Amino acid sequence: QVLLVESGGQLVQAGGSLRLSCAASARTFRNDAMGWFRQAPGKEREFVAGCTWTFFNPAYGDSVKGRFTISRDNAKNTVYLQMNSLKPEDTAVYFCAGSTVLSIRPSDYHYWGQGTQVTVSS
Repeated sequence: QVLLVESGGQLVQAGGSLRLSCAASARTFRNDAMGWFRQAPGKEREFVAGCTWTFFNPAYGDSVKGRFTISRDNAKNTVYLQMNSLKPEDTAVYFCAGSTVLSIRPSDYHYWGQGTQVTVSS
């Protein structure tokens, strides 16, 4: 079983930037598609960004296109989410997850991290 540990979440002012990291415990991570999701209180889990293990054609949710960038370093078993021009509506718990296919649906992902809190103040 692959374990994921997210880090990098914190309180930041609107317009600021953060980089989230997701470290995987197993080499098998290198063959999987990875996704970032977020969930705000009272809302459904939302797809933020995702990429295949070859980093072909990364995908982004409409609300973050042009502001967020996903990347991965397979040698370090780590996926990153660079978040720029943050807005208060980006406030949520951010999760990374792994799957055999790149998908925007949370149900398609087989393993998840515990999440990291991002809070954007206005």
